[in-house]
Parts: sequence; C-alpha cells; structure tokens
Amino acid sequence: MPRRSLVRLYQDEFRGYSLAKFQQDLFAGLTVAAVALPLALAFGVASGASAAAGLVTAILAGIIMGLLGGAPYQISGPTGAMSAVLIVLVGRYGLEGIWFAGLLSGIILLFIGLMRLGRFIAFIPAPVISGFTSGIALIIFIGQIDNFIGFKTPGTETAAQKFIAYFNTPLVPDWHTILLGLIVIGTMLFLPAKWNARFPASLLGLVLATLVNFAMKWTVPMIGEIPQTLFLADRLSIANIPWSKFSEFLAPTLTITALGAVESLLCGAVGSNMTGVRLQANQELIAQGVGNMVIPFFGGVPATAAIARASVGIKSGGQTRLVSIIHAVGLLLSMFLLAPFMARIPLAALAGVLMVTAVRMNEWSSIKFIFGKRFKTDMIAFTITMLATIVLDLTQAIMIGSFLAGAVFLNKIASIDITVQEVDIKRLRQRGIETAGRCNHVQVAFLTGPLFFAATGQFNEAFANLKDTHALILSMRGVSLVDTAGLESIHRLYERLHQQGGTLMFAGVHDNARNMMERGGLVELIGENNFFWSSDQAIVEAERRKCKFCHENERDMRFRK
Repeated sequence: MPRRSLVRLYQDEFRGYSLAKFQQDLFAGLTVAAVALPLALAFGVASGASAAAGLVTAILAGIIMGLLGGAPYQISGPTGAMSAVLIVLVGRYGLEGIWFAGLLSGIILLFIGLMRLGRFIAFIPAPVISGFTSGIALIIFIGQIDNFIGFKTPGTETAAQKFIAYFNTPLVPDWHTILLGLIVIGTMLFLPAKWNARFPASLLGLVLATLVNFAMKWTVPMIGEIPQTLFLADRLSIANIPWSKFSEFLAPTLTITALGAVESLLCGAVGSNMTGVRLQANQELIAQGVGNMVIPFFGGVPATAAIARASVGIKSGGQTRLVSIIHAVGLLLSMFLLAPFMARIPLAALAGVLMVTAVRMNEWSSIKFIFGKRFKTDMIAFTITMLATIVLDLTQAIMIGSFLAGAVFLNKIASIDITVQEVDIKRLRQRGIETAGRCNHVQVAFLTGPLFFAATGQFNEAFANLKDTHALILSMRGVSLVDTAGLESIHRLYERLHQQGGTLMFAGVHDNARNMMERGGLVELIGENNFFWSSDQAIVEAERRKCKFCHENERDMRFRK
C-alpha cells in the first residue's frame, strides 16, 4: 500500500516534467543549500554532536527523506527543535545513546506510517505546539549564551537552571566573541530582503565574521576540522547497538519520535497551505522513519522536516522533490570544497545564527492571536507547556504537553448543549401542522454535541425532573457520536419515563448514533416506531397516541357503567 502511494506521488509530481521545470528545481535546490549550510553546521553543534554531524545529517536526510517523502516540497535535516532536545539527552546518555534512540525512533515512525496512523499525530492542539516551540526557542537561545560571550558556565540539567546560573556566576565575557556574534546577528536582522533573496543573510554573516576573525587573528573557539567523508569516525555500528538498554532509552526515544512526527507534519501543513498540494502524512512518516534508521550509522543526529528549508524551496520556485536532492548534493560538494573555510568559522558566529533563528522560530502570529483575543484555555495550555519545556526534563515536558493536549481536547468536545422546550402549539399551527391535542405534556430536547462519557453528567442533569412529561422527544440531529456511557444514560432515561407511563421518542438521529444504538439494543428496546425524521412528526404522533389513549379510557369507563 505505501509503495503504491509513493508511485502515485511520483506519477503526479513528474507528469509533464520538462527542462524548464528542472532549471527551476536546480535554482531552488542551490538556494536551499545556501540557506541550509549555516543551519546544518549550527544545529550540529547545538545538538551536542559536531558541525560535521549536522552536515552529514542534512545531506543524508535530504536524499533519503526527499526520495521517500510524502510531498514534493518536504526538505529534511537537523532542526532547532530537535537540537534542543538532543543537547539535553547527549549530556545524559552520550552520543551513542542518541544514535540508539534515533534508530529506535526511526523504527517507531516507520511502524506508524506503515500502519497508517499518521492522522493521530495531528490531534495535538495548536496552543500546546506553540508553547512547546517557544520553550524550544528559549532552550536554543539560552544554550548559545556561552558561545556568544566566550565564557563556559557549569553544565545544568535544564535551560531554566542554566539561565539562573548566569546570575550566580562571576562572568568574564570575551568581547571578541561578542563582536563576532553581533556581526552575524546584525547581518541577519538588517540585510535588505532583496539582497537576502540572492545570498542568505545567515551565510553572509558567517562569512563576514570568519573573515574578521581571520584578519584580526583573535583566539576564539572555532568549529574545527570538517571530515571530508559521509562516514564519520564517531558513529553507531551494528555490532555495538545496546539492545540490552532498550528500556533505559524508551523515554528519549518517544521524545524524539513525537517531536520528529509533529514537526514533519507541521512542515507539511505549511507547505500544503503555500502550494495547495496535500501532504501524504503516512508516507512522510515512512520517509522520516527510514531516514532516522540510517543516519545514526553515518554519525548523524535525528532529523525531521524543516519548515524554513521547505519554505525557501517553495518560494524559490521548486517544483518537485529534486529540490531536496539537489540541496543535499550542494551540501555534499560544500563538504569537499569549503571544508578548510568551514573549519575556521567561530562558534560565536554560529551562536549568532542560532539566537536569531530561535527568536524567529516562535509562532508569533499564533501567540498574538491567542493572547490578544484572551482565549483563557489556550493561554493556559501555551504557558504551561512552555514553562514545562524549560523548567523540566524535555521528556517530562512532552508527557505534560501530551496530557495537556488530551485535557484541552476533552474540554472542547465534552460540552453537550441540551435545550429542553415545551411545545408551542401556536407556532405549529402557523406552520400548517395540526395536532390531535394541545401537547401540554410533550417536551422536546434539542441536543448538540457528542454524547459520550464526559458529557453524561450534563445529560442526566438536564432530565432530572420529568414528573409531568407524557412524551419526551430527543432531537439528535446535532449528535454524531454516542459511546457506551451515552447509551447507558439513554437507557436509564427510558426506564424512568417508562415507569411513570411516559414515552421516549427520537427525531433526526444521525447514522453513526443510530448504528451505535442498534448495536446496544436500544432501538429494539425502545421500538422502531419511536424514531422519526423530524421533531414535528414526533410531536404529532405523541399527541395522536395520547388522544387515542384518552378515548380508549373514556370508552372503557362507559362500558363499565
């Protein structure tokens, strides 16, 4: 099934492909490579590995995930969010542990894609994702302060502890590193947009900072040697996979898996909005899984689809997934042609790239909307997730965010609106509907929302007092979901009415709810004759039955006399 899906993607993507389209892909791919080069180096360092590891990751992800991806615009590599997760995990488990966790996360992502479970990843609410993204941005920013000021502070478990340490530690900043970092930051912030379109500001900033440092001969920390090979000396080997420590690495594996899946599908959502081409979510997760299973054996770090790179590819006129391949080839060539220059890039310059990237990666429009419109639930979800990300262990933050996502989801869908009304006989007659009686003891309840376990309390409370009701009509056109708890509540309501001689009737029952009621035996118990297309039909029938019942009683009384 996934193979057929990929074949269809290729057929749709390359139908009518021409030399003109290839030229567009070539230009877009080289443009993305220019943008991705400084990011690959920076995120490699930020992840706790090396600049070379970031470069190798970008090359392999661009080829493998590009070939297998779920849309033509997806471009993968090391990202800021993943780097922020990895820097914490590297300190705890070492690089070998991260390679193992990356391998396991790749296996899980592949399984999710093959089982076609990708749609469940999209259930995380936007405020939780925005909060986690902002927390990640703070981790990246705080994590680069040391490189920016040229002073090493003691290591800490969380970003919050690291930030507090700056106020408790006597700092001796190196003004050379600060100046180099400011050169990059200034270039990225103030370079005119038309120039940035031709030569990425981040790459220009690195070039300028490196040239200044070379000319001034300052002694500042630099990237160091870039190996001219895809097989790094430090990499995972099949013989040394620590399968015996599987349980120990379960938590970081789930963290990497969740982040990789969410970020890749978010990238797909952005690309879909920009191009109108829908992402095949399950195929994308298969691509991410295969890529992350392979990359550790080359010494790279876990990768995911990158919104920044995909957006640049789209805006540069990219047509197909060849953009991702060409960008990877461009990075591979840079490894062999520019390695001596890249080795001299100051870490402070990379810190400048990461600091600006961290500020920009915040979803400012979403944050402004949530807080500007004062959506309290979303504000709480955003704030708690962001604080948990920087204060707690990232694995715990993922768990809290997931729990919060479920809580927000339940809070939004658990409310069922129930409006109980007496029958207005005048309005019925104005609409040309005649009844046998005056409907004095008929009530109609209009239900809107799912009738499931979280809503049964409201349901039971709405019908607590039914002592004068002869017929209760539930208008359920707005109820598309009923679970077993909802069936039990309807059953109890039916028994109460039945005991007092009343009738429970239904109008406009949705097919899904009707099927559930049939499976639960309620349709058989209540009777097919108590289900109607509209509440008007149910009202007329309820009065007809009541009048018939009254006539029969009068006849019985006369017969007894």
